[in-house]
Formats: sequence, structure tokens, C-alpha cells
Amino acid sequence: MTDEKIIELFWARDERAINETEKKYRSLCLYVASNILAQKEDCEECLNDVLLSLWNNIPPEKPQNLRSYIGTATRNHALNRSKEANAWKRGKNYQIVGDEFLATVADGHDLAEGFEAKRAGGIINKFLETLKTDDRRIFIMRFWLGFEYSKISKHTGFGESKIKVSIHRSRKRLAEMLSKEGITL
Repeated sequence: MTDEKIIELFWARDERAINETEKKYRSLCLYVASNILAQKEDCEECLNDVLLSLWNNIPPEKPQNLRSYIGTATRNHALNRSKEANAWKRGKNYQIVGDEFLATVADGHDLAEGFEAKRAGGIINKFLETLKTDDRRIFIMRFWLGFEYSKISKHTGFGESKIKVSIHRSRKRLAEMLSKEGITL
């Protein structure tokens, strides 16, 4: 079923929307959640939270890209669940990754609301388009998927030092771009 049809089902408040969404995006949700959460059960709960969130938010939301919308929702729910469970105490550094990214984007200020968040999101998307393919992959693996340097190295074949340099340079360029666009750092 197409994303447009799924969104129409949500707008019609047809419960098939949940089943079709789960059928199409279950593996994506579990993959994104498993990069943040250690327990399979937590990933399943995250999936359920995402489906409920979709039901509650569509309408009034009408996502342009359902896959990205679901991926973002999954990531946010997984990060919230991770924080609640203090997963970082068990060796996970996702809080560190989140803090590292927020330091680039907003110096710890919450950009998750309103116009400023949409504007910053647009600027970040433009920024990602300016990166070379390898740098963009590294950036997304680190800040979107929450991969540790060793896992990025395994996926890309690059050494950890090259990955750290790429991330450092990308963060610096992003901070400059955000500052130039008037996003307060």
C-alpha cells in the first residue's frame, strides 16, 4: 500500500492504517529503535508507541514523507525510552551523541517546538545536501542512528580517526551555516 493511501486511512480514522503502517514500516522502526535500545522488548514497545503516536497525530498532521516521519518518531520515542531507563549506564552513549549534536545545533536549547525547529530542520537538510556522500553517511550514522565510531568504521571501512575528523568538520560547517541563518548558538 502506498504512503498516500496509508495517510488517507489515518485521516479517515480507519484502523487499517495502523495495520498497514506496521506491515510496511515494522522493520524500519525496529532497526532504528535497536540502534538506541538494548532490549528487543523495548524496541517492540517503541514500535507500539510510534503507532499510537501516529494515530493521535495524523490528523491534524499530514506528513509529506511518511517514511521520514515514522523514522523520526521512532528515533524520538527510542531516545525518550533510553533516557527513562538510564541506558547510558549500561555502556550506551546515546545521551552523549544527543548532547554532542545539540551543542552543534542549539547549545542545549530545545529546538523541538514550532517555527524555529522547522526552520532549523530545513537548514540542516540543506546542509546535508552540501556534504560529500561519505561525509553525509558518516554524519547520519552518528547523529541520526546513534552509531558509535567503531560501528561507523565497520559500516564504511574508514578508520575511526577519519570518521572523527569528518564529524568535527561537518559539525563546524553546520554551526557556521546555522549561525549565518540566524539560529542562535
